[in-house]
Amino acid sequence: MTDRDAVPSGPAVPLDLASMRKQYRAEGLLEAELAATPVEQFARWFKQAATEGGLFEPNAVVVSTADAQGRPSSRTVLLKHFDERGFVFYTNYDSRKARELGENPHVSLLFPWHPMARQVIVTGVARRTGRDETAAYFRTRPHGSQLGAWASAQSSVVAGRSALDAAYAELAARYPEGEQVPAPPHWGGFRVVPRAVEFWQGRENRLHDRLRYVADGDGDGGWRVERLSP
Repeated sequence: MTDRDAVPSGPAVPLDLASMRKQYRAEGLLEAELAATPVEQFARWFKQAATEGGLFEPNAVVVSTADAQGRPSSRTVLLKHFDERGFVFYTNYDSRKARELGENPHVSLLFPWHPMARQVIVTGVARRTGRDETAAYFRTRPHGSQLGAWASAQSSVVAGRSALDAAYAELAARYPEGEQVPAPPHWGGFRVVPRAVEFWQGRENRLHDRLRYVADGDGDGGWRVERLSP
């Protein structure tokens, strides 16, 4: 092995982050093009993301919460439903996100549709879904995912992968394929009721379009639209 073949002992040369950039699109988002409500506008963009955007999971969303002391945490989940009432995802109610939402129900959702140079940011309040709604969704999940909801004490420390696999195997023996698995009492949905929804479209020269729907204060379901400086 020659000196030229030797593996360098020092740290690898870092990438030049300052020079990493993309030029975004020329066409943008105008107020006149917006739907009447943010959910209608989200439905338009989501359909494009799911059919044209080239995204792996267009319904992947970053959920950011904070505890009672204001300390934040974020994670990615999958959006499972949306309508004029809000945006729904499911989780273990003993998980960190659920515990924090119990202390502080204010939440932010971020849909990072990078291949389309788009983002949607939802801020609002999270409320638990009803048990009937939770059970109806749980029945649509694949059998393995149903078992996984029981096997995992989400966010808790586990002794090792073998312990998790053993818990799953025990459940698989108790509920073989084709047998109905009940929805765990500690598992269910959260519906994020939006108070503001921002649609971000990347533009040339970093002069992005940022149009934000803000709920009217009188609670009649109306929205006003603001343009934010990029």
